[in-house]
Amino acid sequence: MGMSVTISAAGERDAEQILKLQYLCFQSEAELYGDYRIEPLVQTVEEFRSELARGCVLVARLGEEIVGSVRGAVVEEGTGRIGRLCVHPRLQGHGLGGRLLAAVEAALSAEFGVRRFHLVTGHRSQGNLRLYRRSGYAQVGTERDRQITLTAMVKEAGADSFATSA
Repeated sequence: MGMSVTISAAGERDAEQILKLQYLCFQSEAELYGDYRIEPLVQTVEEFRSELARGCVLVARLGEEIVGSVRGAVVEEGTGRIGRLCVHPRLQGHGLGGRLLAAVEAALSAEFGVRRFHLVTGHRSQGNLRLYRRSGYAQVGTERDRQITLTAMVKEAGADSFATSA
């Protein structure tokens, strides 16, 4: 029997491993858009540690290895922004992204009283868009990050998702 993946809060000691995973996972996004200067690929350890201190960062662990991560922060009263959801390529397609997304939503709701979630993803990132739609997110517009069009999506806390209604 193999080890199971656990999800928990990240700590300061996880910073470098999370950034290495983030760098690995966002290579495909950079290739898709022809832009290797996207924020997840250029974020420094210091910037990440600052983010860790102000928000909610969760990791998925397989034994001691971090195989997934997601971040959330309150951006205005009642609204949380979710970002940098990533799962190691060898574990993608097994529901871990959905588990991380649900876990960060639950943490933001419990710890900060968040009632609405907001996230963005690249408009060409079909796998991400499918996951978010299945999880109850709806497109509300677009945003620009340099040359990349991002799809903005929202979800109200408690909204049904494919994972919970099946």
